[in-house]
Amino acid sequence: MNTDFFEKLSLCKPILSALSQVGYQEPTPIQRAAIPLALAGKDLLATAQTGTGKTAGFALPMLHLLHKRAAASGKGLRALILTPTRELALQIDESLKEYGRNLSLRTAVVLGGVPAGPQIRALQRKPDILVATPGRLLDLMGQGHLRLNQIEILVLDEADRMLDMGFAPDVRRIVAEVPKDRQTMLFSATMSPAIAQLASNMLRNPSRVEVTPAASVSSNIEQQVLFVNQKDKRDLLTSILKNRGIQRALVFTRTKHGADRVVRHLSSRGISADAIHSNKSQNARQRALATFDRGKTQVLVATDIVSRGIDVDGISHVINYEMPGDPESYVHRIGRTARAGAAGIAMSFCDAQEVSLLRGIEKLTNSPLTAFNDHPYHCDVTASLRTRGPAPRNSGRPVRSQKRRAFRPKHPMAKRGRVA
Repeated sequence: MNTDFFEKLSLCKPILSALSQVGYQEPTPIQRAAIPLALAGKDLLATAQTGTGKTAGFALPMLHLLHKRAAASGKGLRALILTPTRELALQIDESLKEYGRNLSLRTAVVLGGVPAGPQIRALQRKPDILVATPGRLLDLMGQGHLRLNQIEILVLDEADRMLDMGFAPDVRRIVAEVPKDRQTMLFSATMSPAIAQLASNMLRNPSRVEVTPAASVSSNIEQQVLFVNQKDKRDLLTSILKNRGIQRALVFTRTKHGADRVVRHLSSRGISADAIHSNKSQNARQRALATFDRGKTQVLVATDIVSRGIDVDGISHVINYEMPGDPESYVHRIGRTARAGAAGIAMSFCDAQEVSLLRGIEKLTNSPLTAFNDHPYHCDVTASLRTRGPAPRNSGRPVRSQKRRAFRPKHPMAKRGRVA
C-alpha cells in the first residue's frame, strides 16, 4: 500500500508501516493540516466536521513524538486523551493500538459503566498513553491509582461535546493536575465562545486549524424533512423502514425511554432493532454496536449522549425521529452517515412543536432541508408553519376547554372600594 503522502508528513517508519497494514493511503485535510503542527510540538486548536479523521490527526503525531523521545523504563503515563463517551474512548484506544502496532508504547483505557478492577490492573502495568472519560479518571485519581505529573501531551477530543455534557468542571480539575510544561491539543467538531474560552485557559499560543466551517454538513448527505403529526411518527418510521429497503439505519430520539419505546414498536412490527443509551451497561452498548456493525440488527436507536461514539460503516440513513433540542446536535447526528466520502440520507420527522427547532438547524447550517411530502402521513398544517411563523402554543395537541371564572373579591369590603 502506498503511504507516500503520509511519509511527506515526516512520520516515522514503524507508523508508516502500520498505516500501510491498515490500508491508509492519503491523509485527510484535517490530518494534513494538523499533523505537521503537532509534530513541531505546537499547541493546537482544531475544528473539523465529524467523520473527517480527527483521531489520526492527534494520535499519529502523539505516537511519533513519544516513540522518538527516550523515556526511562517504567516512567509511567506520558500522554492523556480525554474524551466524553465510553464508545469514543474505546475507539481511540483501538486506533492507537492499530497505528502503534510496530512500536513498544503501551496504551490503556479507563471509562465508567464497567468494573474498575481490570482498569486498575492496566494502570499498574504503567502505560505510556491513557484514554479516559473524565468521571472515571477522577475516581481513580482520588483513589490514588494514578498521577498525571509526568504528562507530556494532553489531548481534549470532542471538546464541544464534553461541554454539552457538563464535563467542564471535571476537565478543569484534571488539567490542573497536569504539568504546565506540556503540549495540548484540543479537537472539536464545532467552535463556540465556550470552546474558545476553554482553549484560552488551557492552550499556549495555539495554532488554529479549521478545515471546514463550524457546524458544516457534508455535501454527500441528502437532508430531508418530513412534516408529520406527533401521533403518526411511529407509523411513519415503520413505513419508511419497510418500504424503502433500508439495510442499516440509525434513529435518534431525545430521551432514553423514548429510544426504548421506539425499539419495542419496531420489534413488534418485525423490524430488528436495538437501543443504545446511557442507561445501558457498557457491555450491552458494545453488543448493540457489534450486532449493528455486522448487519444482524437493521436499526439502532440512540440518544445524543452516545451519538459521537457510533462509528459504523455503511449507515445509509440517519433518521431524526425527534428533532434535537439544539442545532449543533443535528450536525453530529447526521454526521454518522456519508462517512469517508460515501453518500447518505438524513431524514428528520418534524411535528408542529418542532418547527422552531427546524428553523434553528437551518440557520446554523445555512442549509435548508428539502421537504419530502411523498409519504402517507404528511401533515399540511405542520408544513405550513415553516413559513407562517411560530407554531401555536397548543398546536398538535388537543385544546382543553376552560371556563371563565367569575370575579370574586378577595375581601368582603373590596366590592365597596373600602380596602386599600
